[in-house]
Amino acid sequence: MELGNGFAFLGREVRLEVGNTEKFIDLLFYNVKIHSYIVVEVKSTDFDSSYAGQLGTYVAAVNHQMKSETDNPTIGLLICKNMDRVEAQYALESSSQPLGISTYQLSKMIPDKFKSSLPTIEEIEKNFKENKK
Repeated sequence: MELGNGFAFLGREVRLEVGNTEKFIDLLFYNVKIHSYIVVEVKSTDFDSSYAGQLGTYVAAVNHQMKSETDNPTIGLLICKNMDRVEAQYALESSSQPLGISTYQLSKMIPDKFKSSLPTIEEIEKNFKENKK
């Protein structure tokens, strides 16, 4: 329901073969109202222009491998921790695919009554760095 009415969840880490390599779409949806696949890539980092190329590749692969003649073109949505709007604009302008970029804030998604019992983003990042050593 967060995405709106008409979305069908098709899978997480959906496998695609692109040439001789395996690729995995983070989230794949189909919208029954607009008759289109929706490829969603979620990044835990700030936007990087290379992400638009990755998403564009996934969108093109879905168009070639999954989309039928009656479906509209696949739409790509990239969700990042943060973004430079100018870099994002340039990255989108360089693509012929229908792509969009958005940001998220985890703290807004967590109910207030749970926030005090959860580690902060900084604590989680510190833990990851310590465990990599």
